[in-house]
Amino acid sequence: MLKKLGFTDINELLAKHSDILIAVGVLSILGMIIIPLPPWLLDIFLTISLTIGVVILLVALYINDALKLASFPTILLISTMYRLALNISSTRLILSDAHAGEVIDAFGNFVTRGNFVVGGVLFLIITLVNFIVVAKGAERVSEVAARFTLDAMPGK
Repeated sequence: MLKKLGFTDINELLAKHSDILIAVGVLSILGMIIIPLPPWLLDIFLTISLTIGVVILLVALYINDALKLASFPTILLISTMYRLALNISSTRLILSDAHAGEVIDAFGNFVTRGNFVVGGVLFLIITLVNFIVVAKGAERVSEVAARFTLDAMPGK
């Protein structure tokens, strides 16, 4: 079938149409936010998310030259959007069905050992750390944007 389309292998097809692949991926992420997912599908998507996270971490740790991974910011942005969509989908399932699948249940039992107080304390710690990281990240982004704006002004 690829030969009929004028391609010799799947890598050539993906390389030529990578922009379409990214657009379909982003639209799929938006669909995950809007459309309620069944628990079994959420389990599959969470497993994919964990796998992608490990792969990104290993690639970032073992790359020799930063220019070999020039698309790293885009990869981080899309993976963050994917995890946000999973977060929204799992929250929707927990609030509507009181069950979000086996992966979340197993992870929660592993981390808290069934203790509600430990879960609450961990939730508060993670929430505070995330808030600090997001606040510092937003501050850094605004500093860089201001620097670029000042550099672009004439007569500096």
